[in-house]
Amino acid sequence: MKIYLANPRGFCAGVDRAIDIVELSLKAYGAPIYVRHEIVHSRHVVNSLKVKGAVFVEELTEVPDGQTVIFSAHGVAKSVWEEAKRRGLKIIDATCPLVIKVHNEVNRDHTQGYELILIGHAGHPEVIGTLGQVPDKFHLVSSVQDVQSLQVENSEQLSYVTQTTLSVDECRDIVGALHKRFPKIKGPHQEDICYATQNRQNAVKKLTEMVDVILVIGSPNSSNSNRLRELGEHCGVPSYLIDSTADIDSSWLRGIKAVGISAGASAPEVLVTEVVDYLRAHGGEVVEEVTVVEEDVEFLLPKELISAAEITRA
Repeated sequence: MKIYLANPRGFCAGVDRAIDIVELSLKAYGAPIYVRHEIVHSRHVVNSLKVKGAVFVEELTEVPDGQTVIFSAHGVAKSVWEEAKRRGLKIIDATCPLVIKVHNEVNRDHTQGYELILIGHAGHPEVIGTLGQVPDKFHLVSSVQDVQSLQVENSEQLSYVTQTTLSVDECRDIVGALHKRFPKIKGPHQEDICYATQNRQNAVKKLTEMVDVILVIGSPNSSNSNRLRELGEHCGVPSYLIDSTADIDSSWLRGIKAVGISAGASAPEVLVTEVVDYLRAHGGEVVEEVTVVEEDVEFLLPKELISAAEITRA
């Protein structure tokens, strides 16, 4: 059985930055450091940060007065910022810069009088944070069917943005439906789906040409990991989302000549190594990287942590 590794896979620049922010905050300010929502959607990452002193909460009411709170990579609503400032909490923002880009587009279009549409999945933290940027005239659509039933006040003054971790193909269909129903709708100058999401999807598409089954490493609540699994299935290859080797069903590998491995943008490489070792123990022989592009993106740290990073490197 051959083992093919998708490249790129795993951590993206936004996830690297978010994890660095928590670790550097712990070094600079000491434990505990409070983090609103999971910093990234990875049980492995969250558990490792808990051991180091991070305390994960869902609401600011769980953060004691005078403490430091980190906002997760998914971003938060304006009301969360306002509450944290009102209570005098020290805020460190780990929102992915690509999510901030979407927030900026939303606020600009709202200021210009546009009625807004967000393409995304209800209940996802990024979607909640983006919808929370403006108080009204904001519609969420998750499918072509949602577009058909959408009721707007002024079809002449509409704009849309997208959740960054959607499937490229899924998003394209919805965008097409929006343009067909509302010919004058305005979209972002560049696709809001992030570079890492698209690169990982392209790598999985390449895997589907070479393998009999695909294992996507990622936690169940990771949107981009779920999209990778769905993409593999859509391309006709049985695909499974696993959080670790404990989730692998050996029956998936029976009679398989080639297996592909990918990992969502919040899944650490150590989990990939563990899965490769598992497959080698179950008949895997050759391990080969399937590269579609090399990533070299880096995002700057918040200014209050740059000095802490320099001390750590020294």
